[in-house]
Amino acid sequence: MPLIHVEPQRLYRQIAKQLQGLITSGEFAVGARLPAERDLAVQLGVSRPSVREALIALEVEGIIEVRTGSGIYVKSISKRAQLKAATSNTPKDWGPLEVLSARLLVEAEVAALAAAHATPADIKAIGKALKAMHKEVRQGKPPAEGDVAFHLAVAQASANGVLMDTVDRYGQARRGPLFERLGDYFESPASWAAALAEHSEVLAAIEAHDPQRARKAMQKHLRQAHKRFSASWRSAPSRT
Repeated sequence: MPLIHVEPQRLYRQIAKQLQGLITSGEFAVGARLPAERDLAVQLGVSRPSVREALIALEVEGIIEVRTGSGIYVKSISKRAQLKAATSNTPKDWGPLEVLSARLLVEAEVAALAAAHATPADIKAIGKALKAMHKEVRQGKPPAEGDVAFHLAVAQASANGVLMDTVDRYGQARRGPLFERLGDYFESPASWAAALAEHSEVLAAIEAHDPQRARKAMQKHLRQAHKRFSASWRSAPSRT
């Protein structure tokens, strides 16, 4: 069964459904290795981030298995392992890399507004969230809750309720199974340390009330986050 070209506006879940169809039709048997992410992107005519999101969705549903340093293998074709139909478009259904791309556009401007409008109480709240991130890392955990609180505090400082609601929805997306599974592969103590340094730069720019500096610091952080989650499967840190 040949792969069908996917239109660019299609979501990751539609890519996943096509890949699942190839598996259930016998194109790829249980235990077979799927083509590399890059090759799938070329054949499907979509971006690698979209393919990665599709593969993560298939893994969450137990259809494939990603073996770091080896490849992507078919795990099951049973009726119990079926990609659930997306009946809603809640933040937890959003593709992680798509969310990061959106955040780059929105939150850089949020940071600039925060630098222009932040009150001493706002700056204190942002600093408190950064301290929470440091505490999570000291406990050997990804600084997820502190990170969400940090970005919400920055949005609060922007003095724009609509932007705060938007950033809150980004935080909800981070609590979804796709984000969590992606983090399992590509987050590590080294990535946490890098994220802490990047957040510190954002806070320093807001404390200085320098919108341009804050914008650039947030752009740097979110570009680096996207880069970390877009790394090769083969270079993902070991979770053993």
